[in-house]
Amino acid sequence: MHRILIIDDDPDICLLLKKYLTKKGYEAFVAEDGHEGEKWLKENKADLVLCDFKLPDYTGLEMLQKIKIIDTKIQVVIITGYSDVRIAVEALKKGAFEYVTKPLYPDEILITIENALKARQQKESDAIPAAKKQGKKSTKPLGTFVSGVSPSSLAVGKHIDLIAPTNMSVIVLGETGTGKEYVAKAIHKRSKRADMPFVALDCGALPKELAGSELFGHVKGAFTGAINDKKGCFEAANGGTLFLDELGNLSYDNQIKLLRVLQERKVKPIGSNKEVSVDVRVIVATNENLKEAVARDEFREDVYHRLNEFKIELAPLRERPDDVEIFAKFFLEEANEQLDKLVKGFDQKSMDALKAYTWHGNLRELRNVIKRSVLLCQDEMINAMHLPQEILTPDKDQVGSMAVSFNGELPKDLKSVAEEAEKRAILVVLKHTNNNKSQTADLLKVDRKTLYNKLKAYDINV
Repeated sequence: MHRILIIDDDPDICLLLKKYLTKKGYEAFVAEDGHEGEKWLKENKADLVLCDFKLPDYTGLEMLQKIKIIDTKIQVVIITGYSDVRIAVEALKKGAFEYVTKPLYPDEILITIENALKARQQKESDAIPAAKKQGKKSTKPLGTFVSGVSPSSLAVGKHIDLIAPTNMSVIVLGETGTGKEYVAKAIHKRSKRADMPFVALDCGALPKELAGSELFGHVKGAFTGAINDKKGCFEAANGGTLFLDELGNLSYDNQIKLLRVLQERKVKPIGSNKEVSVDVRVIVATNENLKEAVARDEFREDVYHRLNEFKIELAPLRERPDDVEIFAKFFLEEANEQLDKLVKGFDQKSMDALKAYTWHGNLRELRNVIKRSVLLCQDEMINAMHLPQEILTPDKDQVGSMAVSFNGELPKDLKSVAEEAEKRAILVVLKHTNNNKSQTADLLKVDRKTLYNKLKAYDINV
């Protein structure tokens, strides 16, 4: 029986979720704040954590990091208000499996939990060669998805077909939610290594002190808590493909170790004097511009060039509106199957709204919106009533919060208006991230160097 911990300071939500999940066959436990949740996890085992983003003592990002330090295998689902979707996307970059938005619907929560637990099992299963699992060649795909119809999507498909048969390392670039892991799986599935393991590691979800162990393994007694020998991901993926997501979060020390493995094809587990030979194809993904990170001395140039044998760039969904309809229809079929519904499609107004919206969370956000709309729909067609209000009137609150006021005076010139608006936007996002400059730069979609220059120019001290 799977064990689930609910961390939320709302007793009504905790009671509702605990009763519902218990009824569905799960063991459910409750913690009223982050500190209590952290203590419970240190003393007990959990398969999944449902965590509210706004806790009395911690933010969702802080709690996510604490959970991953305790156990990297625990799946984490963030509960958030729809207005916080951009922050929820940041949580996904740091290793959360998914987010659900309020108001909560039990069926939606249940599906998300089931998918999270299946994903955990799938990753463990993918690490086992198909020949060992079935005794014969596997014909089951590693993941079902659909390709877009926009020129950029068609180009990605051609690149996958071109690079898959080779053993070249690949860098997949794209924002969170654009389907980077799908691309990696598609390359593996179409390669000569298809019957061997596909192992995925989210470097963004790993605390620095655990990353080396997860990548390269360790021997018993290598450090406090190393009670058994552990194989790292390189050994687990031997003969197959290793997918390293959010590579830009890897510490400098581990970048050096990674370079050595890439060059010599040998790994040395932490605490061991013996090297183990490995034959692994490496595919990495990041939402960060690694060339800029190299220029800032935050990522090793030699590692970048060693990995950059081929590059695939995934455009954000907002730049390919032609893909919205085809993905929405695919997610509709998926939701119908999950929810046992028979919704046939979208009326024109709802589809126009979906195409016009700026998808901050890309395909992942679109999938969540469609799933919730199918859940709410009692008719044959999804209409505007079934969509979140934020989709119909996008960014209204954010525009209002960033509005420039001149206290009844006329502005001096257009440049001053733009600079004032830019300064206020930076201040708003800094407040939202508790003055976290990295998160602020990410949300404003600029590199950190640009942000630092703006802070200096506008005399913003944080």
